[in-house]
Amino acid sequence: MTNFSHSMTMALGAIALLAAGAAGAASPMSEAQARYQKERAACMNGTSNQDRATCLKEAGAALGEAKRGALGASGDGSLARNQMMRCDALPAQDREDCTMRMKHGTMSGSAQQGGILREIERPVPTR
Repeated sequence: MTNFSHSMTMALGAIALLAAGAAGAASPMSEAQARYQKERAACMNGTSNQDRATCLKEAGAALGEAKRGALGASGDGSLARNQMMRCDALPAQDREDCTMRMKHGTMSGSAQQGGILREIERPVPTR
């Protein structure tokens, strides 16, 4: 093999590796676009657990947030803060029970079933 053909073979191999790597590494925007298409399909076929208009609006809003770079993955910390914020909105006499349910209660149900029920059993002193 001549030096020229060996160099060409090496160059073509490097180009192929770069192309394969670029194809395998999806950009955040293409991932967001793919997620939007999947969510939109769920809206259209009725498996989203929302009415079609609301579902399409939410899917579009999520894509818009992703384009602005503001759509992050929710970690456990942000979910816990969200739960406690919900309790903070309650009257003082109900807040402690809510906090206990969020931290130590059992959970049943789902959004698809109509809601999530959190409960905790605490003894009530008798008079």
